[in-house]
Amino acid sequence: MSLRHAVLGLLAVEPATGYELAQRFDKSLAHAWHASHSQIYPELSRLDEEGMVEVVGEGPRRSRTWALTDRGRDELRRFMTETEPSRAQRNETALRWFLVSLLEPADRRTVLEREIAFVREELAQLTAIATTVDAMPGPPHPFRGTVDLGLRVDAVMLDWLGEQLKAAEKGTRRRPARRRSSR
Repeated sequence: MSLRHAVLGLLAVEPATGYELAQRFDKSLAHAWHASHSQIYPELSRLDEEGMVEVVGEGPRRSRTWALTDRGRDELRRFMTETEPSRAQRNETALRWFLVSLLEPADRRTVLEREIAFVREELAQLTAIATTVDAMPGPPHPFRGTVDLGLRVDAVMLDWLGEQLKAAEKGTRRRPARRRSSR
């Protein structure tokens, strides 16, 4: 996923400062993409140089409010309609979940309990976001569907983690088959 296209997409919803964009990343795109302030500001400068965004307001401490230009909207449309996304993913959490069965039951329980606590916290945060968004006046927020997706994915992950924890509590573990030497 391209940071530039994520920024363009967020600005397509409404103009924002760099700080506000970082907040929106945390509240709406956290499942798909994380971007820090140190990544957002240079990207805004590049997009400005390419004519895809423009400053539409200035505030205290030299903060600038950015908006999408027609060129930026065209680029966002091109990205969404004419390019095939990279479906390859690097997900450390998924890797750890893939390998968790290799641990001894006590270690597996520790890891799974930590993961369950994280997913529960994330579900609580998404539920709070959904409540806030649903209370907003006007038409449904453009990212409400993504919040629903996050809630559904987290619910499935929580179920799976619970199943793995039950298996760990029973002390069951699938060990990889050991090769026998040919001696």
